[in-house]
Amino acid sequence: MGLGERLGGGPGAVSDPVKRSFPPVVDSATRVLVLGSLPGERSLAEQRYYAHPQNQFWRLMSPVAGADLVPLGYETRLETLRAAGIGLWDVVAHARRTGSSDAAIRDLAANDLAALVTTLPQLRAIGFNGATALRHGKAQLGALASTYAIVPLPSSSPLHTVGAAAKQQAWLALADHL
Repeated sequence: MGLGERLGGGPGAVSDPVKRSFPPVVDSATRVLVLGSLPGERSLAEQRYYAHPQNQFWRLMSPVAGADLVPLGYETRLETLRAAGIGLWDVVAHARRTGSSDAAIRDLAANDLAALVTTLPQLRAIGFNGATALRHGKAQLGALASTYAIVPLPSSSPLHTVGAAAKQQAWLALADHL
């Protein structure tokens, strides 16, 4: 599925505000790509991936990246991920959504994941941060998904109320592909 392809919609979707994802954080050395669904309200307001202080992403990624990402500034966090061979993006290019819940996503337009992964010669694995990212991302990749290790991850979102300790083992699986 390419950019602009509609994947969902529903009653009331027209009145929901349109939210847009950020550019990918990747380079030619990216070995692991972590895909979320669509940035939440706090992330959109700050124009930063995983900006909500209760989002567990940076804590979960710290042992994978081999550095404590939590106390670092945002740009240093991204540099540390890239240096470790880790990239970030989202499966949703833009969608209508009230609030931050994936369940509220309507009129979704997909990012062109297939085009991106073909530009990453070292890519070994794709981690999907949450069920929505996994469902849409695998569909967007189609047959290309079988080319990479697919790592389903429990959502790092504060809306997914399971503690970080219970999620950590699944996230550590990403390190096997670095």
